[in-house]
Amino acid sequence: MALALLAYFGGVLTILSPCILPVLPFVFARAGKPFWTNGLPMLAGMALAFAAVASLAALGGGWAVAANGWGRGIALALLGVFGLMLLFPALSERLTRPLVALGNRASGRGEGVFGSAALGVATGLLWAPCAGPILGLILTGAALNGASLATTGLLFAYALGAATALAVALLAGGRVFALMKRGLGFGEGLRRGLGGLVLAGVAAIALGLDTGVLTRLSTASTNRLEAALLSRFGPDSGAVMQAAPAMTGGPAMRTGPAMTAKGQPEALPIEGQMPDLTGAVQWLNSPPLTAAELRGKVVLIDFWTYSCINCLRALPHVQAWDAAYRDKGLVVIGVHAPEFAFEKDPANVAKAVKDLGLTYPVALDNDYALWRAFSNRYWPAHYFVDAKGQIRHHHFGEGGYEDSEQVIRTLLAEAGQAPDTKAQVQAAGVSAPADMQDVFSPETYLGHARASGNLNPEGLIADQSHRYTAPDLRPNEWALAGDWTVGAEAAQLTAPGGSVTMRFHARDLHLVLAPGATPVPFTVTIDGQPPGADAGLDVDAAGRGTVTEDRLYQLYRAKGPVADHLFEIRFDAPGVQAFAFTFG
Repeated sequence: MALALLAYFGGVLTILSPCILPVLPFVFARAGKPFWTNGLPMLAGMALAFAAVASLAALGGGWAVAANGWGRGIALALLGVFGLMLLFPALSERLTRPLVALGNRASGRGEGVFGSAALGVATGLLWAPCAGPILGLILTGAALNGASLATTGLLFAYALGAATALAVALLAGGRVFALMKRGLGFGEGLRRGLGGLVLAGVAAIALGLDTGVLTRLSTASTNRLEAALLSRFGPDSGAVMQAAPAMTGGPAMRTGPAMTAKGQPEALPIEGQMPDLTGAVQWLNSPPLTAAELRGKVVLIDFWTYSCINCLRALPHVQAWDAAYRDKGLVVIGVHAPEFAFEKDPANVAKAVKDLGLTYPVALDNDYALWRAFSNRYWPAHYFVDAKGQIRHHHFGEGGYEDSEQVIRTLLAEAGQAPDTKAQVQAAGVSAPADMQDVFSPETYLGHARASGNLNPEGLIADQSHRYTAPDLRPNEWALAGDWTVGAEAAQLTAPGGSVTMRFHARDLHLVLAPGATPVPFTVTIDGQPPGADAGLDVDAAGRGTVTEDRLYQLYRAKGPVADHLFEIRFDAPGVQAFAFTFG
């Protein structure tokens, strides 16, 4: 029930976000008509259509993604005709004559319950609300636990919240329209104006402005509101895999300890008992540890995975805390919870642990036993445990490092081991802090289960080899070129010479890659040219590099001002797998 209410309020907040703008012309086209027979059926149709499409997307089927693409095309055509009918009464009368003869009041002007509901369904297919933390919680929960009736219910609650907010705007708009009609007699002009707005909305969506320009507008305010709701009222049970909001510039889910009026930290609350650490499939750098044998120690549990850029940027701080406070009684335990299949290979994790210089214990949580025991939902996630085995604080995402260190020092002091020096952090290379103020591109998956922003005309053909052609791209769109097989997690190249392109805005660009049977050479270009001084750590100035192992590759780092760029990576040999873009 609590999660359903959160989903509902998350939907209500959608009206404060730019992503709702493409829908408004179609909603306000009902502003001068009776709400119960026009506005309400349309909003209900919108909510049902969105919940149905999002439920299919949660199943991860590529056919559902393709079906949604067809639905958008049909919806654009339907709403385009509707706009023309508002502009030209003669056209409306001609096209609605057969419907009138059949007794169907769903005329081109959208009058009647069934006509309004049909237009609502069409609008729902076009509505792509911003995936804030609450919607992300629902969808990623379905990805981990499987789509279900409960998931569909939560998606419907989210859509119902957005429809409620739009209903309020529609009712207010209807009163304004009525006053204008009575006072100025502008009914015909208003109708034509609404027709123009509807056509403008259709054009904007067809040109991709709903996902291009609008994604560039700030949604931080609504994300912060959703994050606050989740932090205060979110469920404490159920595993949901999600990168923490700090990745996309939003706030972390929990900050440091609260402060008193005198500026002193308040006592850290008891959030629960640390679960036992059984369930890990293997331990590195240590024999298996248990909660009982850790009593008397202050424990930091760090949930991470080695291809997660947010985790990699947090690791220097975790390593510094381990080095500074281990002798004082701090035990750091890295819980490696894999996101991709190759991260379940113990040999891959062991190599990553060695390459990263991690010397503290690492538990391999391939079955997500510890993830579920802690009711965790994010990478990275830090849980702070006192010497009595009680969880006293948690922090999700990047940032908040000074507050986190203060928590460690407070818990050590409680245990009688007050530290006298602070940690010294050294972060360089991929682990260097991100410039989140200039990151306008989100994490983007290439596997069909979670793909977004793809602009290949045919869509992504799930689990079949297909020859793709890359079109021109707008910001935050990507495309494949050449022969690829798109699986649930990654796109795999099946013939030499294939490429991936993406238009992005960020200082850093990373791509998670796996080579297949043999290393795969590649070439990177930025706006058609070698990267030169802006080459990432894994390419040279000419843009040449080689995929040698399954991991995250840094392919671009701007040394000067950050701007929009077109990225392309072309592979010399087949077999390579491309999983996800991340930015910093």
